[in-house]
Amino acid sequence: MHRLFVAIRPPHFVRSLLLGSMGGISGARWQTDDQIHLTLRFIGEVDRHRAGDIHAALGGIHHPRFEIALNGLGTFDRRGLPETVWAGVSPHEPLKALHKKVDQALARVGVEPEQRAYLPHITLARLKRSSGTVRNLLEQWGGLSSPPFPVDRFSLFESQLTPEGAVYTPIENYPLTPSPSRLAATDASLPLP
Repeated sequence: MHRLFVAIRPPHFVRSLLLGSMGGISGARWQTDDQIHLTLRFIGEVDRHRAGDIHAALGGIHHPRFEIALNGLGTFDRRGLPETVWAGVSPHEPLKALHKKVDQALARVGVEPEQRAYLPHITLARLKRSSGTVRNLLEQWGGLSSPPFPVDRFSLFESQLTPEGAVYTPIENYPLTPSPSRLAATDASLPLP
């Protein structure tokens, strides 16, 4: 069985900025550089045949390239206590549109559609009930931002759970298409025969 998810891997400078914001919460399980990603869709465990169908379905997605930027920190709470620390991104619209295309492609090969509302974010830490307060982190890094960065592909990852934490292995990359204006600029710069 393969435990799969679809995600965007931020560029190195964004991951470095995120890694620099991590810390200061006792008992938190922080993400490593290899774990930093923006999930488009968690799939779960599938057999080899279904994994092949998923790969083929994702390869058929056409979506234009776009840019996003980091936009603040937040938490997901459970029963009034923070459970996850995340970095926000904006704008949401191109990510939600790509998420919808991924969801539709997966549904065509028998993967149940996502039931939860999609909120684009990058998980930074998982918190235990005994973890320290997140207030200081949010005060210091709540305004975290970055210059816009390009999203020119998304990837299929396999997740293996180990005692030391999850290990994410990229299986395949799926390029996004250049915007029509970039194609026109590229065509205009080509020498005529």
